[in-house]
This record gives sequence, C-alpha cells and structure tokens, in this order.
Amino acid sequence: MENKKIIIAIDGYSACGKSTTAKAVAASIGYSYIDSGAMYRAVALYFLDNYIKITDPKAVSKSLEDIEISFRFNEKNGASETYLNGINVEDQIRTMRVTQKVSEVAALKAVRDKLGEQQQKMGKKKAIVMDGRDIGTHIFPYAELKVFMEADINIRAYRRQQELLNRDKVVDLDEILENLKKRDHIDTHRKDNPLTKAEDAIVLNTTDRTIEEQVSFVIDLWKQKST
Repeated sequence: MENKKIIIAIDGYSACGKSTTAKAVAASIGYSYIDSGAMYRAVALYFLDNYIKITDPKAVSKSLEDIEISFRFNEKNGASETYLNGINVEDQIRTMRVTQKVSEVAALKAVRDKLGEQQQKMGKKKAIVMDGRDIGTHIFPYAELKVFMEADINIRAYRRQQELLNRDKVVDLDEILENLKKRDHIDTHRKDNPLTKAEDAIVLNTTDRTIEEQVSFVIDLWKQKST
C-alpha cells in the first residue's frame, strides 16, 4: 500500500542537526525539503549587504518587497541550495557574520509574516519536510508528524565548529558557544511565535545520536504516520 503524503515539521535549537536530518529524511522518502532557516539567513544577508537597520520598520518592509528566495537542486553535489534574487548565496548565509545576525532578523514580525506566508504556500501539496523554529507550532500546526530536536549545548557548539571548519572557516569554540546561548535566548523569548515544543511533537535528543540514527528515528515515525 502506498504511503499517504504528509507534512513533517522539525523544530528545535540551533546546531541540533535539524537541517542535516531533514535533508536526509526528505531524500530517503522522496519528499521535498524546505530549509526555513536558510530563508531567514538569506534575509539577514540582504539586510547586512544593504545596510538595512532592523530598527527601521519602513526600511525593513520596503526591503522585503525586493527579496525573492528560492531553492535549486545542485546535481553536482546532490544538495538543495539557496538563491537570493537569483544569486546562489548558500556559502554566504552560513558564515558567522550572518549567524550572529539571523536571530534578530527572524524575531521581526514583518519578516516572519512574509516568510511564513511563503512557507505555507510551499506546504499546500504536502509531501514536504520543513525544519525551523515554529514550523509545528505556527507554520503547520496541522502537520501529521512533528519532531522537536534538542541536544547538550556544548555538543551543539562543537558540531557548529566542525561545520564551519568543513567550510574552511576557523572560529573559536567559546565564541560559538556564546552565540548559541544568545540565539537560544532570542529564539525562545521573541514576541512572535517563539521557539517552543508543540504539544503533540515527539522529542528527539541528538546529544548521543549519530545523524544516521536521527534519520532512522524520523523515518520510523513517518512510516507510522503515513500508513
């Protein structure tokens, strides 16, 4: 019997492995993957490059009208990449420069409303895996499968450092740890749709789990929810 198409919403803290897990799950079950975090990073990059002050509502609103974000599959590396106004910005949005700014940008109501609307449109046909901070609580409260990921913050900092090293960027572990603490605070205390576990979400603690184990965990849940 063919599995029915559902929405898989994965929320959680930074550097828990959300994106890596979500991408692998989507590829394994033939679903589309939407990286909501990359969308917020793209907006943050635009604001930085164009000197947009997040304290200026008019400038923020006007800028959002000029921002177009899309995802394209790169056959060479087998990965979905982020495009901002037609330009591939996948590497740029992963820098510490953007990382240090993205939570503040994502806390803006105008930004969340704009991207939230786009994300909801993407989910109309279902058969998607989307990860972020408020996917299961706000974007897709009706999602058939919700997963909330968490992990020890020291493990998260180490993982983020390794991720940056793989991109040939050397960043001190203490700097990353402080950035994660700051992001956690902003994400969980922002006024609009803060990071919180949906009541019907299943917790996945990744502290002692490999990526393969995380992916298997979610796929097993998908099999239960889609039959």
